[in-house]
Amino acid sequence: MISNQILQSTIDGLKGITRTDLCIIDTEGKVLATTFQDTENYTAAALAFVESPADSQVFLGCQFFKVFDEHQLEYILLANGDSEDVYMVGKIASFQIQNLLIAYKERFDKDNFVKNLLLDNLLLVDIYNRAKKLHIDTEARRVVFIIETNREKEGNELEKVRSILGGKSRDFVTAVDEKNIIVVKEVMENEGHEELNKTAEMILSLFYTGDDMEIHIAYGTVVNEIKEVSRSYKEARMALDVGKIFFEERHVVAYSTLGIGRLIYQLPIPLCKMFIKEIFDGKSPDEFDEETLTTINKFFENSLNVSETSRQLYIHRNTLVYRLDKLQKSTGLDLRVFEDAITFKIALMVVKYMKYMESLDY
Repeated sequence: MISNQILQSTIDGLKGITRTDLCIIDTEGKVLATTFQDTENYTAAALAFVESPADSQVFLGCQFFKVFDEHQLEYILLANGDSEDVYMVGKIASFQIQNLLIAYKERFDKDNFVKNLLLDNLLLVDIYNRAKKLHIDTEARRVVFIIETNREKEGNELEKVRSILGGKSRDFVTAVDEKNIIVVKEVMENEGHEELNKTAEMILSLFYTGDDMEIHIAYGTVVNEIKEVSRSYKEARMALDVGKIFFEERHVVAYSTLGIGRLIYQLPIPLCKMFIKEIFDGKSPDEFDEETLTTINKFFENSLNVSETSRQLYIHRNTLVYRLDKLQKSTGLDLRVFEDAITFKIALMVVKYMKYMESLDY
């Protein structure tokens, strides 16, 4: 169904061109959009007109028209005036609104198809049959973006994204839940990771507020057939979660850049607990003091370089060596040894993953 806002915008535009006042009333007598006052004087007449076999009539100094959607009466249109010119304006306005109904119905059908496609609710044969009916290319290269705003919905987030992408007939903007906006975007042959990142940054700019933005954008890999779109969607969902766990500082995360985080995310929690118990002997990295955690993180940032880490921490090299020795005694892992450093890094990531999964249970 067309929103009242679209109806109002349409008749405002028509009035601006024709200088004729218009009003749209539904079949129950409710005024949906109008460009003039005292429309309640016409509601009873509009309800009577609903029951009339005529498609148009003049009453109370107004032209009344019926607007149908596939033989189903949807609206009563009023054109204020009883002249021949007003009659012509009313017919044009009725035709315009009828075309809007057709366009929005087609978009609704496509929207439903895309939602079911993303959620794997369609059989393979249904995918191709419905795509053909809706004139959707089945072999175009596509990628799925997920936009999570994490804030109170203003009600226009979806329209914001549609304003820059939805106008393109080959791109689809929809939502499968109240939290996320989904974009299924067609990708040209010469477009790769750089272009996809630019698209994500362009979407990000729509929500820029100048302060800390609570927004995350993730996208999957490019697929070549329509039946694989759901895979790109699942990848984007995983990228969204993995990004929030391991890359909190990033607003945009691609599935292809998740690295080891992708593997850890797929581990069962019991196996993670067993691994942490084995590495830390029942302890948790959370129990380390802030100084130790800062030292560990800075050491990893500097690729296990003792001199550079001590310089950035403003401490003597021997002080850093003492801290690393102390950590080795408590964990059995020497971070100066590459194998031990890798084990420790993975363990820290596993703990982060476990904490995130636990937070979802509350």
